[in-house]
Amino acid sequence: MVALYGHPSGPYLGALGEQDIEGTMTRVKELAAQYGPFSDEPVVPALDLIATVASADPGPDGDYSSETPIEDLELWIDAAEKAGVYVILDFQSGRTDFLSQVKLYESLLARPSVGLALDPEWRLAPGELPLQQIGTVSAEEINTTSAWLADLTRNQDLPQKLLMVHQFRLDMIRGRENLDVSRSELALTLHADGHGTPGQKLDTWGVLQNEMPEGIWPSWKNFYDEDQPMLTPEQTYSIINPKPWLVTYQ
Repeated sequence: MVALYGHPSGPYLGALGEQDIEGTMTRVKELAAQYGPFSDEPVVPALDLIATVASADPGPDGDYSSETPIEDLELWIDAAEKAGVYVILDFQSGRTDFLSQVKLYESLLARPSVGLALDPEWRLAPGELPLQQIGTVSAEEINTTSAWLADLTRNQDLPQKLLMVHQFRLDMIRGRENLDVSRSELALTLHADGHGTPGQKLDTWGVLQNEMPEGIWPSWKNFYDEDQPMLTPEQTYSIINPKPWLVTYQ
């Protein structure tokens, strides 16, 4: 799976917002096709679509997270579905727990081509603010959210869903060894989303892969602007070990 990351509001939050909806579908399908020669499996184009954005403003609910209206996201999901592009709804939940925020988007997650991503970097404790520290989340909170998603998937007879959890430091997930991978309704991937030189990123990759719980798929992010330089598709699939199952672009 190869995905463009970002928010419909524009380019500030990632490559997904650098063009209109149809342009994004064309771009991600062309990007995924670049991986075809290096993959033994079919390569699926996808959108890593930010649903909630960590905010410096507490907002009316005081959670320091801005919820994108469902109808705004539906436009992108409808177009992606028509184009054969998978969608991963990405959550930066601020001071509220992931499950409470994810449930607001149940109608979208009930669609067969929509998965879920959780970003602990923006999961803040009371008194914390975005960009002032790196957030953290417990394995228990992730498991509570994954159990809800697995139940939704099973009860509505949906295809297996992707559940992605971002991680570029070990302390972002407390008790990582306790992550629940027992639910066949979900495919859980830990997403190494740090940026820098290839050497720096591979060092981080090695740390994150060490003692990785069995049953979790590895995934990787390439940054157009921040990486120095960004790996090509061939390099991404040849020098990273184990080979990432999901590659996102920001």
